[in-house]
Amino acid sequence: MVKYQDETLDRTFAALSDPTRRALLARLGEQESLSVSELAQPFAMSLPAIMKHLDVLTDAGLVAREKTGRTVACRLTARPMEQAMNWLNRYAQFWSENLDRLAAFVEEDPWQLNRQTNPQPTTPALPRAQVSPSRGASAPGRKKSTPRGPSRKT
Repeated sequence: MVKYQDETLDRTFAALSDPTRRALLARLGEQESLSVSELAQPFAMSLPAIMKHLDVLTDAGLVAREKTGRTVACRLTARPMEQAMNWLNRYAQFWSENLDRLAAFVEEDPWQLNRQTNPQPTTPALPRAQVSPSRGASAPGRKKSTPRGPSRKT
């Protein structure tokens, strides 16, 4: 099992796993800096709940908070996202190469070439008795039901 020493990557993906946190990041991506109350405005949740989401994003290093007087401004930081993108790009390259090889293999269609060069002779249909020689040793088929007995009408 591969163990990664860098916990930043784990925290980044954990922070990105929640749709509310992704929406918060999207809002911060649209503007340079927003106060916590401006950031929380479109969400149908309490300010303490937004603060908890911001704590997770701050712990992951995705958001930086700066307090000026009574206002806390949030801004997006790119470093953890760059690390996550680098990690994803390595695997994207791996899968892209493998899928390209698979596509090339499928497009070759060796079966089509094989059928054109070596056509298979058609075999005549065998009588039913010869299709399965082991059928003779099998148990006989299901018995027919017996006729209905007398009814109890009196």
